[in-house]
Amino acid sequence: MTTLPSPDLVAPILGWYDEHARDLPWRRPSASAWSVLVSEFMLQQTPVSRVLPVHEAWLARWPTPAALAAESSGEAVRAWGRLGYPRRALRLHAAAVAIETDHGGVVPDSYDALRALPGVGDYTAAAVAAFAYRQRRVVLDTNVRRVLGRAVSAVEFPARSVTKAERTVAEALLPDDPPTAATWSVAVMELGALVCTADRPRCDACPVVHRCAWHAAGRPAYDGPPRPVQTYAGTDRQCRGRLLAVLRDAPGSVPKPRLDAVWDDDAQRERCLASLLADGLVVAAGAGRYALP
Repeated sequence: MTTLPSPDLVAPILGWYDEHARDLPWRRPSASAWSVLVSEFMLQQTPVSRVLPVHEAWLARWPTPAALAAESSGEAVRAWGRLGYPRRALRLHAAAVAIETDHGGVVPDSYDALRALPGVGDYTAAAVAAFAYRQRRVVLDTNVRRVLGRAVSAVEFPARSVTKAERTVAEALLPDDPPTAATWSVAVMELGALVCTADRPRCDACPVVHRCAWHAAGRPAYDGPPRPVQTYAGTDRQCRGRLLAVLRDAPGSVPKPRLDAVWDDDAQRERCLASLLADGLVVAAGAGRYALP
């Protein structure tokens, strides 16, 4: 049985956010729903500092979904640059095409319509509905889940995937007023990003430290399944990134030897090139040449 949290958590976190919120372009009152959607795609597994310049350049070039939909998916991959996980660029391009085709070029405001867009899962649909359209939605990203897990359930880190108990807790804390609920969702997210961080949380700066179950329990260490440790050097991810970098920097197609030169392990390089082709991030351009789609 899930223990419902105290509503006393809400006001201090909202007050803290009023004072400490970062000025991010997708949070400004003037931000379009498209800006919010683009930011949510880019922020997946990528820090804000890396997203900011790419988001700015993206919105300058493609200020609307229609503008992006009119370009090739390869241009989206090229503009994605070194953000990583470039399949997100293909999905964002596909989402722009769907918005233009099915919604008259306007990012939809309903959760179900957002959820039906390519590349949009539960979190992204809820986030856009809340942050762009000020709706009352439970928004559970890693930062929110960590804050609520510590403050309410006295666990250092949440489970690998969202649980029913987490949703019950999040729903119980969500303010009834939709605009306030939307602000609450981003406030908890910001607290997790800046104070209640995964490593070295700054409990002395937390507005709810005296209401935090984890802190009261002596900050017990995580005892769940081993948390995944991401590596990069020497991985297929790095190899794929090297191959894509060659194609991004070329105005057209490139010969196979240009790709061969950037990675010494022949078997790994061929495997990664095949996976890029399978993912639609690279296309064969004939005569042993390759290009962005």
